[in-house]
Amino acid sequence: MARILIADDEANLRNTLSRTLRQEGYAVSEARDGVEAVSLLRRGGIDAVILDLSMPRLDGFGVLDALAEEEGAPPVIVLTAHAGLDNAVRAVQAGAWDFLEKPPSAEAILLRLRRALESARDRAEREAPVGAPPTEEILGSSPAVRALREAIEKIARHATRVLVLGENGTGKELVARAIHRLSPRASGPLVRVNCAAVPAELFEAELFGHVKGAFTGAVQHRRGRFERASGGTLFLDEIGEIPLPAQAKLLRALEEGEIERVGAESTIQVDARIVAATNRDLAGQIRKGRFRQDLFYRLEQFIVEVPPLRARREDIPLLARHFLERACRECGRAAPVTLGDDALEVLAAQSWPGNVRQLRNLMERLVILAEGEVIDARMVRDHLGRQTASPTGALAGGGRLSEAVAAFEREFIAAVLERHGGNMSATARELGLERSSLYKKMRALGMERG
Repeated sequence: MARILIADDEANLRNTLSRTLRQEGYAVSEARDGVEAVSLLRRGGIDAVILDLSMPRLDGFGVLDALAEEEGAPPVIVLTAHAGLDNAVRAVQAGAWDFLEKPPSAEAILLRLRRALESARDRAEREAPVGAPPTEEILGSSPAVRALREAIEKIARHATRVLVLGENGTGKELVARAIHRLSPRASGPLVRVNCAAVPAELFEAELFGHVKGAFTGAVQHRRGRFERASGGTLFLDEIGEIPLPAQAKLLRALEEGEIERVGAESTIQVDARIVAATNRDLAGQIRKGRFRQDLFYRLEQFIVEVPPLRARREDIPLLARHFLERACRECGRAAPVTLGDDALEVLAAQSWPGNVRQLRNLMERLVILAEGEVIDARMVRDHLGRQTASPTGALAGGGRLSEAVAAFEREFIAAVLERHGGNMSATARELGLERSSLYKKMRALGMERG
């Protein structure tokens, strides 16, 4: 039975949500403010949090800050008034899983909660069982995957910095986890920073920490990700998105082994191994003045390239069956679903621009929609077409101009979002929008996340 924490200072809303969740079989704990919420979270046993941002003593952002210090923290769904949409977006950037407007409908909160819990289980499942070789998480028997495993096993034992290169969805985070778990630092923390998801103005505080009063909202001292990774590994995902001012500070940390919290006058010694990853052409970024060449040289002590799925087609049947079986377990299907031989042939022939992530998403969708026990080629083609359909299809029909424009925008955004595996920051960047503007646009088009 999943235990849900409801943190809100409105007693009526807490009571309504508690009653709804208990009727669905969840166990519920309640907190009247952020201090009570953090106290309950410190005791453990909480599987998900429904969190109000505006609370006495300690607000929702303070609770998110406290959760950021914990490995394996439960997913958080933020509740916000309509006027607080920008704050909700900030909360997602600070680590919240999703947000809903007050008052949420029972259907909306239950749907988001189920998906949040599934996401948490999926995250936990990525951790290999104790004793299993870490590289077994990287599925496949193709020459490209065997070479990748061998490279990981060779470099993991050494203290060298590693730069992991690969397209979106290829599994760069799995490589970083395997390097950490095979290294002498395996008993230390593995701390991940998604550099694309941290606002530029908050990046230095996130990476290096801050002292109380360093800026508006800094109500207490906070350790940064670099400091928390000391003795272990710091995984800098999407390293190409680090703002230039923060790159200079990161270079100093790598060269001297010390950091300075924002607003502090003294330095702190740190000892974290750096594993960085990117899908960008860093050499091109250097030529454009967007990435420091000296930082690149510090990071590229050893380069690992993760092959795209199209370069390891012989692994597609194994991966497809693995994701299909996992999706069946998560959906609780009584009868398992299998892939027909003709379906496997169609899958093997695709180019997979979204790589392994796109294949996983397709298998999850097919399991949900499959009526029989065998998925055939026709069903695969139908849903592959929906994944990769050109947005220009929205212009084929008739009707009012405003409806055609809205249809085009929906399909275009959906295609870019799919290509980036659901990453809102990367999608907004490609579309040339602020992340908050993308949220508003999707809401206006009826494309709420969830």
